[in-house]
Amino acid sequence: MSDRRVSWHEYFMNIAEQVATRSTCGRKHVGAVIVRDKTILSTGYNGSLRGAPHCDDADHDMENGHCVRTVHAEANAVAQAAKHGVGIDQSEIYVTASPCLTCFKLIANAGITKIHYKEFYRDERITEYAKQAGVKLVYMGTDVLK
Repeated sequence: MSDRRVSWHEYFMNIAEQVATRSTCGRKHVGAVIVRDKTILSTGYNGSLRGAPHCDDADHDMENGHCVRTVHAEANAVAQAAKHGVGIDQSEIYVTASPCLTCFKLIANAGITKIHYKEFYRDERITEYAKQAGVKLVYMGTDVLK
């Protein structure tokens, strides 16, 4: 057993990875955790609309090589916070894969100021938009987890 205690960043990313195991779209499992002051405010994973059949059960609805049946993890985390009346302004989000442009815009407009991600996924435009919006992007790939 290791005596090393994981950092807060590792801790929250580890939780995001666990949240991703709830995903109902077998094409990609993504988890998100919204945090402020070392406290978890909300979590989300990619899955179908509440009450609708899951991708893995009803098949995938594909557009341009991507399944559009699912609600993305980041959007679900923001929606969960809103549903339960949890303010997420000035928070951070830990995501197992970087957000698509639509989710990035949602994150920025929700007041989340920092995005920690483990895998870069799909859309490099978020880099420029992040600079414009003052949102910090933090890559947490396995080579930089400390």
